[in-house]
Amino acid sequence: MGHLRAGARLLTVVVLLSASLVAASPVSAAEPAACTAPVPSSTKPGYVVADPDCDLNGTPFGPLTSADGTPLSRTWTGIVDGAAYRIEVPLRWNGELAVWAHGYRGQGATVYVDNPSLRAHYVARGFAWAASSYQTNGYDVGQGVRDSHAMIARFAAVTGKRARGVYMTGVSMGGHITAVAIEHYRGSFVGAMPLCGSIGDTELYDYFTDATVTAAALTGMPLSFPTDGDPGPAFDAAFKADVKAALPLLGSNFGVGVPPTLTDLGRTWGDAVERRSGGERPGFDSAFAYWNAAPGLAPNNDVPFLFGVYPGMSGGTAGIAPGNIVDNRLTWYDLDDRLLPSRAELRLNRDALRVARTATASRDLSGIPRVNGDPRIPVLSLHTIGDLFVPLSMEQTYALRAALHGQSRNVAQRAVRAVGHCEFTPGELNRTFDDLVTWVRTGRKAAGDALLNPREVARPTFGCTYTVGARPNFVAPACP
Repeated sequence: MGHLRAGARLLTVVVLLSASLVAASPVSAAEPAACTAPVPSSTKPGYVVADPDCDLNGTPFGPLTSADGTPLSRTWTGIVDGAAYRIEVPLRWNGELAVWAHGYRGQGATVYVDNPSLRAHYVARGFAWAASSYQTNGYDVGQGVRDSHAMIARFAAVTGKRARGVYMTGVSMGGHITAVAIEHYRGSFVGAMPLCGSIGDTELYDYFTDATVTAAALTGMPLSFPTDGDPGPAFDAAFKADVKAALPLLGSNFGVGVPPTLTDLGRTWGDAVERRSGGERPGFDSAFAYWNAAPGLAPNNDVPFLFGVYPGMSGGTAGIAPGNIVDNRLTWYDLDDRLLPSRAELRLNRDALRVARTATASRDLSGIPRVNGDPRIPVLSLHTIGDLFVPLSMEQTYALRAALHGQSRNVAQRAVRAVGHCEFTPGELNRTFDDLVTWVRTGRKAAGDALLNPREVARPTFGCTYTVGARPNFVAPACP
């Protein structure tokens, strides 16, 4: 799922893609190629593929250079089988390759390739990198897996070099792609780094639904759930009217770019969302305020964010899988961490709308591929603890699945104290990648946080170890 940056605006960018076969060509640092218009996709009717030699703002793509303009790398671009790609190889290449998977870019008909967040660090460490636009947009994880894996062969074909070790890395939806790719293409990768990833696959859509059904149950808001694809304008209009009528019971100033003022009922709703998104943890109140100041996803961008993802894109199917992938029939909604349920919890669970799944995550690359949690190679992930778009609970789901597969030894997870989705500093990203590389090369597992231990997660200092730089929007006890 793509990036959501600070403030109240959701950065859901549209995408660009496809064309027949365009010959790969090295890009000169001295004479960058002129930007050209998008070309029609050769594989996906209705799509177009943006020029891989230019960013969408017109900035040309070329090799990195030193302060005096000396090239540090060599680059290649092209369009093959409806997907644009970029490849960069440092002049002092260490023989290894990082494949980068981008995040969700909306439902637009243009696909494009851009540079990974770690580009400069990859090159400085001697790593080549390769990235694909994918042939489609939307939450099409399977296509992203296929197109990202194809970059390994594409790299060898255009550079004439074969990498001796390949790392799979990705952000948001790209994290989901990363987790699936290393299980589907066994033996292709030596290590993986999913960042802010939806690595709990369809559990993400359950969480989107949980946030809304708990608010509805607390306020008495009428609610239904479309289980057969896109709910349509009539559903959207009725839903938004019901949300706006219920909001005063929860508080004021929702979705207007400033922290809302919550009522007691609004704070109770926050208790439910906190536990469904990863458990009691420092900074949650500031995260809840941040995300309730943001608008929802279109067409629900005139209601607060936590309502604006209901029912989780196109009736809970993400527009990719048929039917409904949401199921909360057995979900128990907690408001506190006591062993015995309170009267408020009993009422909440009695009144919450229950939805039955009609489709599941698939084990192949169709629909929304399942993440089994069976990597068999080192996986070092990074997640912000205040993310309420792709919440920390995705990491906990992955950790639990890995434990059930006897793979905990291959999984280390790190928490960062920030409220935004994928809100990482360069220091955090660079350190995580370096520690993954050291783990792969030495066999000594990288350190991480104990995300399945509620007491550790609830500690005032949780997330301090791997946070580099304070965020003004994250309010919690200071790190030692």
